[in-house]
Amino acid sequence: MIIITGATGQLGHAIAMQLIARLPADQVGVSVRDPRKAADLEALGVRVRQGDFSDPASLSHAFEDASQILLVSSNARSQGGDPLAQHAAVINAARTVGARRIVYTSQIAASPTSAFGPALDHAATEKMLAESGLAWTALRNGFYASSALGMMKKAFETGVMATPAGGKFVWTTHDDLAEAAAIILANEGKYGGPTPPLTGSQALGFADLTEMASEILGRPIRHETFPDDQLAARLGVPAGAAKFMLGMYTASRAGEFGPVNPTLAELLGRPPETMRELMTATLKV
Repeated sequence: MIIITGATGQLGHAIAMQLIARLPADQVGVSVRDPRKAADLEALGVRVRQGDFSDPASLSHAFEDASQILLVSSNARSQGGDPLAQHAAVINAARTVGARRIVYTSQIAASPTSAFGPALDHAATEKMLAESGLAWTALRNGFYASSALGMMKKAFETGVMATPAGGKFVWTTHDDLAEAAAIILANEGKYGGPTPPLTGSQALGFADLTEMASEILGRPIRHETFPDDQLAARLGVPAGAAKFMLGMYTASRAGEFGPVNPTLAELLGRPPETMRELMTATLKV
């Protein structure tokens, strides 16, 4: 059985749906904090069990009979928690139930020297997986395209997107990454260790995005930059959040999110969805 964690979140749910399109539903299970939120999956024949990264004792039951476990990375740090402790709990539970392989949703910038905080956690988790004694695969996912739309939400209203200077991002959709994850899970021997970067086909900066939005909406939207030390004041966020966000801009300027790679297209057997396609579908609704 393949167990998907975080299956009520955007990525985890999409992976579960892609997986049951490839395998019998009774070969798929999900581990979720609130089973009531996974009722749609249960109705399709997926095994639903309660499992919480913060409650290691719950995970052995949630993972029972697992041959593979899809570990969707924790965002606990955003609430002051410890994602590495949670990931370690998943790895330990996977060993306890006799799972053969863990597939982990890592990120393109994963590195112990990245300026982007989550990339440090991804690198540390990959190290734990390498030392776990289990087979493992880290999905080096491109930067989520939906993040770009979230960052531009105010600009769609005001006509101005103001940020610190940034580099290029290879924006990649959740749906494409979910399909790739399901393909890799359904082919147990495919990829050991980190995958090549799983990315869209085009690297775009913020000026590119505002130009694209202007064309789609038929009204001007422009990008302007401001000094790094003005981030908290200009965006109205607390100092801690500003530090986190600045790490993203710093890493982007270093080129950490920009490498384009053909692996995702090869896995999907088609071109990945473009930022223009996603933006057009979203903004034209």
